[in-house]
Amino acid sequence: MSTPQRLRFAPSPTGYLHIGGARTALFNWLYTRRHHSVFILRIEDTDRERSTAASVQAILDGLRWLGIDWDEGPYFQTERLPVYREWSEKLISEGLAYRCYCTKEMLEERRAAFEREKRAYRYEGTCRNLPDYPVDKPHVVRFKMPQGPGSLTFTDLVIGEISKEYSDLDDFILLRGDGIPLYNFGAVVDDHTMSVTLVGRGQEHINSTFPQLAIYQALGWQVPQFAHFPLILGPDREKLSKRRHPEADVMLHARNGILPEALLNFIVRLGWSHGDDEVISREQMIEWFDFEHVGSTSGVWNPEKLLWLNQHYLKTLSPALIAQRLVPFLEEKGLSVAGFPRLEGVVIALRPRAKTLKEMADMGAYFFTRGVKLDPAAAAKHLTADSLKLLQEVQARLVNLPSWEAAAIEIVLKSVAEHAKTGLGKVAQPVRVAVTGGTASPGIGETLELVGRDETLARIDAALRYQPAMG
Repeated sequence: MSTPQRLRFAPSPTGYLHIGGARTALFNWLYTRRHHSVFILRIEDTDRERSTAASVQAILDGLRWLGIDWDEGPYFQTERLPVYREWSEKLISEGLAYRCYCTKEMLEERRAAFEREKRAYRYEGTCRNLPDYPVDKPHVVRFKMPQGPGSLTFTDLVIGEISKEYSDLDDFILLRGDGIPLYNFGAVVDDHTMSVTLVGRGQEHINSTFPQLAIYQALGWQVPQFAHFPLILGPDREKLSKRRHPEADVMLHARNGILPEALLNFIVRLGWSHGDDEVISREQMIEWFDFEHVGSTSGVWNPEKLLWLNQHYLKTLSPALIAQRLVPFLEEKGLSVAGFPRLEGVVIALRPRAKTLKEMADMGAYFFTRGVKLDPAAAAKHLTADSLKLLQEVQARLVNLPSWEAAAIEIVLKSVAEHAKTGLGKVAQPVRVAVTGGTASPGIGETLELVGRDETLARIDAALRYQPAMG
C-alpha cells in the first residue's frame, strides 16, 4: 500500500483570509480528500510586526466557515525556531552557508549606489569567504549559491518545466539576526520535516521555488512536487488585492449573506474546470478535482456569477439549513425568531426572489414583527377610501375562516373581488400593503398564512384606521 501524499496550506496571519488563499487551501484540500491523503495547516507567523492573533483567528474562522478542515496542525513557525537554527548551523558547518556581518546600513548604501547607475543590486558575496567570526557578533546566515554554469529546473504540475540559471540568484538570506527564518528557508525546512510531498500554491511563488530547490539539493533532501495556481483578478482585471478589492475578504461574503457552498463553487471555478459544469457540489469537487485541469491563465472575479450561484443554493439546499443560517441575519435586524414555528415556510416563500441571506432577512422582516410600518407611498396608493371598504370585507370573512391556509385565504380574496365586481389585484394589493407594509411579497395567500391569523387580522385592523392624506 502506497504512503499517503501530504499537502499543506501555509498562510501568513497578517490580515483576513484572502480569497486567493482560500482557493489555495481548497485546491490542496480537495486533492487530499480525493486521494485519502493528509492536509496540514501551518501558520507562517514569522512577520512579527504584522502577524496578529486576530488574523490567525480570522484565518481559522474563514476555513471553518467554508468547511475546509485539516488533519494536522495548526503548526506555528515561531514555535519552531530551534529547528531552523539547527539546519542553518548544519549548512554552515558543511560550507554551504555562511555568516554575513554586513549591516543593514551598508547594504542600503550599496543598493542606492546601484540604483543611481540604474543597475539591479544583488549581494556581492562580501562575507562569503571570510575567516570564522565570533557567533555572538550580529549577523545573518546566507546560503552559498553555486557559482559558475548550471541551472535549477522543476516540472510544475500546472505549468510544465521551468528553469533558472544559478547566475540569476544571489547568496540569499536564510536566517535573520534574531533567528527568524526567511520565507524560502522556513518553508523548505517545514515542508521537509513535515514530510510534505506536494506543494500547491499561487503563481506568485514560482520565483521562490528556485532558491528553495537549491536548499533541497544542498541538504540532500527529496524535492516535493510543485503545482502553481493562476492568479485571481478583480473585476478591474488587476490582481485581487486586500488594498484595492474588498471582495478579497472571505468573511465579508459571509457577512453579506453568501452561502459557503456558493463561494466554494465560485472560487473552485476560478482556475479549474470540469467540462462545462457551472454548479459543482462539494462531493463532485472531491470526486473530480485534479491538477491537470487547473489552468495557467488568471481567473476574473464576476460578482454576478457569485450571486447567481448563491441564489441557486438558496433554492436547492434544504429549507431547514437555510432557515438555520438566516437566523443571525434576522437577529442582526433586532428581530426575535426564537420559537417562530414557520421559519422554514418563510424561507420557501422568499427564496425564489432573494439572492442573499441578508436580502432574504430584509425582505422577510415583516414576518417576525408585531405590527408593521406602512410605506407612505404604498399606503397612499392602495389604502384609499374605496379599497378600505374592500379591506373591511376581507377582514370580516377572514375572521370566520375555519382553516388558516393559503388556498382557503385566496378563495376568500377571490370571493370578495367577485362580489365587488373588480379584479383580484384591487383586493389583494390593499391586503398586501396592510399586512406587509409594502407592495411586494410572495403570493398573498402564502404570505398571510405565514404571518398568522391573529397578526394578520391585527394588521388589517390597524390599516383600516389609516387616514389617507387629503389632497
